[in-house]
Amino acid sequence: MKRSRLLGIDFGSVRIGLAVSDPDHKFSFPLEIRTRQGPTNDAAFFRAVIEREEIGGLVVGLPIHLDGRESVKSAEARTFAAWLTETTGLGVAFYDERFTSVQAEHALWDAGLTHKKRKERRDAVAAQMMLQAYLDAGCPVDAVPTALDDPG
Repeated sequence: MKRSRLLGIDFGSVRIGLAVSDPDHKFSFPLEIRTRQGPTNDAAFFRAVIEREEIGGLVVGLPIHLDGRESVKSAEARTFAAWLTETTGLGVAFYDERFTSVQAEHALWDAGLTHKKRKERRDAVAAQMMLQAYLDAGCPVDAVPTALDDPG
C-alpha cells in the first residue's frame, strides 16, 4: 500500500486538530480532534490514524509571533514533532499556523454553527487551513516562517 497522504496537525497541549490531504496533495480535509491522553495512548492513536488514512508524511503547524520569532509554543510543537517522528517513523515538515484558529472560528461562525459546535470543530478546521496553505505553497520541505511584513 502506497502511503501518499499528508496529516496536518494543529498542535495543542490539551487538544490536537487533525486534517488529511488527498493522495495528490491538492486538497485538505478536516479529520478529527484528539484530546491528549498521555504518550502511550497518543502513540497508539497516531499509529492507527497513519495506518487507516495511509499517511506518508506529517505537517505540524508552527505557532510563531507576528514578527516571525518563535515562541514557547513553537518549542513545544518542535518537541512534539520530534516525538511524532520517533513514534511513527515519518518525517515532519513545519508550516506557519498564524491566524488559523481565528480563521477557523470565523468560517464556522459564518456557517452558522453554535458556540458548542464551533468548539467541537475549530482545531480540525484550523489544521485543515494550515495544511491547505502548505499544499498551496507547493509542499515546501524547509519552509521557514518569516515576519508578516517581510517582503520575502
